[in-house]
Amino acid sequence: MGPKRLTVAACVIVLIPITACGQSSDDRADPCAAASGSASTSTAATSTAATSAGGGGDIGTNPEIATGYRSGIEPVDTRDYAVSTANPVSTQAACEILRDGGTAADALIAAQTVLGLVEPQSSGIGGGGFLLYYDAASGDVQAYDGREVAPAAATGDYLRYIDDINRTVPTPDARSSGRSIGVPGVVRMLEQAHIDHGKQDWSTLFQPAVDLADGGFQISPRMAQSIAESAPKLALDPASKNYFLGPDGAPKPQGTVLTNPAMSTTLSTIATGGADAFYTGDIAQAIVDGVADTTAGRTPGRLTLDDLAGYEAKMRTSICTKYRESDICGMPGPSSGGIAVASTLGILSNFDLAQYAPTGMDANGGTPTAEGVHLISEAERLAYADRDFYVADSDFVPLPGGSPDTLLNPAYLSERAALIDPQRSMGKAEHGDFGPVRFASSTDPEHGTSHISIVDSYGNAASMTTTVESAFGSFHMVDGFLLNNQLTDFSAEPAAPDGTPLANRVEPGKRPRSSMAPTLVFDRNEDGTRGDLSLVTGSPGGSVIIQFVVKTLVGVLDWDMNPQQAVSMVDFGAANSPSTNYGGEHPNVSGPGDPVVQQLQQWGHQVSTADQSSGLSALQRTDDGWTGGADPRREGIVLGN
Repeated sequence: MGPKRLTVAACVIVLIPITACGQSSDDRADPCAAASGSASTSTAATSTAATSAGGGGDIGTNPEIATGYRSGIEPVDTRDYAVSTANPVSTQAACEILRDGGTAADALIAAQTVLGLVEPQSSGIGGGGFLLYYDAASGDVQAYDGREVAPAAATGDYLRYIDDINRTVPTPDARSSGRSIGVPGVVRMLEQAHIDHGKQDWSTLFQPAVDLADGGFQISPRMAQSIAESAPKLALDPASKNYFLGPDGAPKPQGTVLTNPAMSTTLSTIATGGADAFYTGDIAQAIVDGVADTTAGRTPGRLTLDDLAGYEAKMRTSICTKYRESDICGMPGPSSGGIAVASTLGILSNFDLAQYAPTGMDANGGTPTAEGVHLISEAERLAYADRDFYVADSDFVPLPGGSPDTLLNPAYLSERAALIDPQRSMGKAEHGDFGPVRFASSTDPEHGTSHISIVDSYGNAASMTTTVESAFGSFHMVDGFLLNNQLTDFSAEPAAPDGTPLANRVEPGKRPRSSMAPTLVFDRNEDGTRGDLSLVTGSPGGSVIIQFVVKTLVGVLDWDMNPQQAVSMVDFGAANSPSTNYGGEHPNVSGPGDPVVQQLQQWGHQVSTADQSSGLSALQRTDDGWTGGADPRREGIVLGN
């Protein structure tokens, strides 16, 4: 028998030492009232459920600072709707929208705007995102692309040189300069999703965040650690310095109450005027001025009002492939996440993974077997090799064959699977050969993100990954929110040493490649058609997102884990390098001497036990409704009714 489940019958945050879950609506006059008080103070739930194992991570090797592990989290059962975000205050805000009859699209707006306040290091309205949305009435899976774009004045050397005459690097570095800032996309994307699928009035969905910005909220443990890690760079921007640091320049600590009247004004303006109020007018001018700012000698960017006014959120065709008895739907380019996850699973479909399930199953997902880690990591190496070489913004760089189908052809993936030695790591994989190519490969780092998973009472679902790129983005703060540094997801070098253009180089109007992998899973009917929605999942984590999502899907679909066990399980996997991740923050990992680590090393893996910083969430359909899990490595919770 698996671990006991916690039944949630209301959007209630309860202060308990495991994940905050909820209690029956019969127990409270207001079923969505936070047990600790108002939403603006309920960040205390994060404090009591704070990290209990592991420690800080190395920001140089991790997408975001690692903040430990909350052991023993149990799955949460709901009947009609559920939501999981990376912060309890955001989860509660979204849950209340669902409680009041809102759709998943409505709840996304409340969740994102609140996240921009309570975890500004990861996401916010100054960034972008990708959204997969399931419309229960039509059965359609729609892919929304809210990725940032490079300004029209950007050149191939935009991130390398100040200009053609002054061929020195931007100061103080590319990320902290105005050159890293792309046109934010998430506001326009959320507006389009609301037009298509919203039920509640747009203006009301901003009220939770407005109230929080005015009334104040506590700095959570994770936010406090992130501020401390980034304090020197935050100090370079006057607005960021004033907001995140004290008068003496010290980082504001956990528990400090922040208010953000500028953000309140910004959100109120968008609530009244729609996305146009963000992309034109005073807010747009503030963004342009922020990008052009040269305070402390910062190199300005070349973003213009026309760049902002011309931004469009794009509708893409989702990538849906078969795995076992399920259909897995993911995000297409410019995200590489959907293709890489599908490619990995397509390779793994040639193996019987069920026999390599973790042992000693517990609430934390048991202990992975070396055989399972090995096969999955090798499949990921092969998938990353193709991802690195072929995938970029498909509006600029066509995929082999003109669509994802060539890279995801089952016969091709079977050939890739045959390259895996069951007892020897390949170290570094070669990409597939599809004839002459116009572009060269690049493996650029990606950084901080957040993820939101929602199912509503109408049967709709949303999986949205959202980001400002690195922790605190570019550190530029305007009108109460941080601007992204998303353009550093491009290759800084425009061409390979032999002069071949890099696929992911900077070009005007181009969207940088991402690894974000919002994912929806469906049952398959006996006749092979798509059946009911069965799982909603996704994670932050930069380029490691692909590994986090794959291990969760395998955990649920191959190893029969509940969603909490799957997300809690050891984070493991590999990009296309000899290094294999095996998250040392997990209580079931005993460091470099761990038996799984030693076996992997015998098979040629160079194992890293550095703490991982996933932020997975997963909502799985059950006979009685939904059961959900939130990643113990961050502050997230599951709520619903």
